[in-house]
Amino acid sequence: MKKFKIFFSGIAVFSLLFATGCDDDFDEINTNPDTTTQASASLLSTQIILSVARFQGDAKAFISNSALPKYVGYANEGQMGTQYNSIGSSSFGGMNILPDVEKMVEYAEGGQAEDSYKGLAKFARAYMFYHLTMEMGDIPYSETGKGASGEYTPAYDRQEDVFLGILEELEEADQYFAVGESFAGDPTPFNGDPDMWRRATNSLRVKVLMSLSPKAEALNVPSRIQEIVNEGYLFENPGDYWGLEYSTQNPHPLYSTNDLFTSKTILSSHLVDNLKRLNDNRLFYFAEPAGAKLLEGESESDEAAYVGVDVSMEYAQMNAMHSNDEFSLINLRYLTIENSEPRRLLSYAEQQLILAEANIRGWITQGTAEDYYEEGVKAALSYMLNVPADFAHGNPIDQDYINNYFTGEAAFADNEEEQLKQIWMQRYILNFLVDGQTSFFEYRRTNYPEFPINPETSLNENNRNGLPLRWLYPGSEATYNRENLEAALDRQFDGFDEINKKMWLLK
Repeated sequence: MKKFKIFFSGIAVFSLLFATGCDDDFDEINTNPDTTTQASASLLSTQIILSVARFQGDAKAFISNSALPKYVGYANEGQMGTQYNSIGSSSFGGMNILPDVEKMVEYAEGGQAEDSYKGLAKFARAYMFYHLTMEMGDIPYSETGKGASGEYTPAYDRQEDVFLGILEELEEADQYFAVGESFAGDPTPFNGDPDMWRRATNSLRVKVLMSLSPKAEALNVPSRIQEIVNEGYLFENPGDYWGLEYSTQNPHPLYSTNDLFTSKTILSSHLVDNLKRLNDNRLFYFAEPAGAKLLEGESESDEAAYVGVDVSMEYAQMNAMHSNDEFSLINLRYLTIENSEPRRLLSYAEQQLILAEANIRGWITQGTAEDYYEEGVKAALSYMLNVPADFAHGNPIDQDYINNYFTGEAAFADNEEEQLKQIWMQRYILNFLVDGQTSFFEYRRTNYPEFPINPETSLNENNRNGLPLRWLYPGSEATYNRENLEAALDRQFDGFDEINKKMWLLK
């Protein structure tokens, strides 16, 4: 005990001397001269953009995101729920950007790029809230971001009001970017160009509005889209997109993950067969030939060598057939190139396909549906021009191929029903291993393309003949925000938080 007392006293004396004698140069000694010590609008903007644009999860989560919309199956490491129509809880973690958004605007006040940072704030909020409400339905919106003032239990806004708020924030973002100056801290290919951000904002507005087609009359969707097209501030070049370039600092989620899971990811027959039907050479950029077919004498350049799996097949059977090399795995470029292709979350290609649908529906008067369709598909095909031809298995996509793509099943149909199916299929192909969530949302909206669903293998216990319709609310809400959660559940779903319940958008 005596030794302990002496030791303690020594610490106390040292602490006292340190506190009194080193006060003047403490900050200097403990400051790293190679790092910033203050936040700024530019630093916060980088963090905010990455939070909404970068895939949040590991390689397995990335594959799972593409399994729900039936792009892929997987073998050798156990059955994954999304392949068999099971999903769980979502998260409100995306709302963590809200304090940073407020601080970014605060730090930008009075600066040359103030309006651009305000536009970014509105865009980021709208993008984040859009995905949350599309996942779950009613969500906290108008009362969020007030933790600093002691408000930790926000009420849930009705989904209709959330969408109205999102559309209003995007309109405000458009107005801010219209008068904004170039801003620092932008990790996207836009490099702080307010003109490109304005175009991305309006492309997002069009995408949000098309996702609201089931409520077109209630939310005045046709006139809103027409107004945006009239203004003319949309993506205008085939290569335009908003998202992130993969790089050494931000590699593709599947890069260098050649393990028992990612290297065994199998393309679905649903995707493979539709690519074959369209005579679409993206098949060879997406897939590897099936080993068994090569042993039978098929060439890697022949589409007959490419075989997808029925992703509703019983897992043990799929695993056994995979062990015999009967299926096509995902193209090796995803595992071996850190920048196999950008993460295009908004693009000219998708924008034009959406406008093709809007034209068919009579919502816009400019152009023709066929022109929009062909412009969108050509842009999507042109993305493959930047992929090394070594990964095309002898079937590279070049400009001549693109110009002659629209024959057979790919030629624009004569009737509107088939035209819409063509547009929806091209949007589906476009988002392969890019944005599986959008493809799930689109299937939920259109019920096309028809997904393979087997009630015998489905893990969607309350609706074995269909995909789930929504994610559950975060489990923490039952502990920390129960009253508001229960009010939202009572209002929407008869008090039950269940994956097959219809949110307002789908009723």
